[in-house]
Amino acid sequence: MITIRNLTKKFGEKLAVDHLNLEVTRGEFFGFLGPNGAGKTTTIRMLVGLSQPTQGEMEIAGIDLKKEPVKAKLKIGYVPDSPYLYDKLSAREFLKFIGGLYHMQRREIEREADFLLDYFEMTSWCDQKAEGYSHGMRQKTVVTAALLHNPEVIIIDEPLTGLDPHSGRLLKNILKERTKSGTTVFVSTHILGIAEELSDRIGILNEGRLIACGTVRELMGMAVAQEENLEGLFLRLTRPQRPESVLST
Repeated sequence: MITIRNLTKKFGEKLAVDHLNLEVTRGEFFGFLGPNGAGKTTTIRMLVGLSQPTQGEMEIAGIDLKKEPVKAKLKIGYVPDSPYLYDKLSAREFLKFIGGLYHMQRREIEREADFLLDYFEMTSWCDQKAEGYSHGMRQKTVVTAALLHNPEVIIIDEPLTGLDPHSGRLLKNILKERTKSGTTVFVSTHILGIAEELSDRIGILNEGRLIACGTVRELMGMAVAQEENLEGLFLRLTRPQRPESVLST
C-alpha cells in the first residue's frame, strides 16, 4: 500500500532523507521511529504530497504520487504533528468540509461524522467554534477528519500529541480495528512504547537513513546483550558518534 523507492530530500546542502527504500503492505501497522531531526516528518510530508522529493518515487495504493497526486491523496487520511483547524468552524462543520473535499455524499458524511464524534466523546462540544478548543480537542478533530472517509492508508505524525490517556487508548483501538479490515496505518513517533505495543513492524530512521526494520522480535535479534531491550537497542543505534578526541580521553 505504501511503496518508497530511493526517496531523497535535500534542503540546500543538508540531506534530510537519504535514499530511503520501504514497502508497507495492506493491513499493516507500521511504526516509524527515530530521534528528533531524523527525517520522519520530512518523509511524511513527501508521502502526503506536501513536499516534493529531490529524488525518488512513491506509490500509495499502487498510485504514483508524482504522476497522479490528487488520486493518490484521496486514498490517504493524514494527521499532522501540529493540528490545524479553521477557528470559525466547529468540529462538525470541519468534518462536513473535509467530507466534501473527498467527494463524500452528504448522508455518508453525516453517518461517519456522527459515529466518530460519539466514539471520541466529542458530542458535548463539537458544535462550538474551534477558536475555543484546547490542544487535545483540536487533535481529536483532525483525527476524526482523517478517519472520516475510511481511507485505505492512514498516516499520522506523533498520534498522541495533546491527547489524554483515555482518548489515546480510543485512538489506538480504532487504528488497530481499521488494520483488521485492510487499512494500512503508518505512524511516526519517538515514543518507543507506542511502536512496540501497536506495530506489526518497526522502522528506525536516523540521520535520514533507515538503519533497521522488522518486527520487534527481528529487531531484538540485533541486541548485543541478552538484557538489552528495544529502548536500549534504539538508543545504541541512534546514538551520535562522539569525536575521536573525546573517545580517547
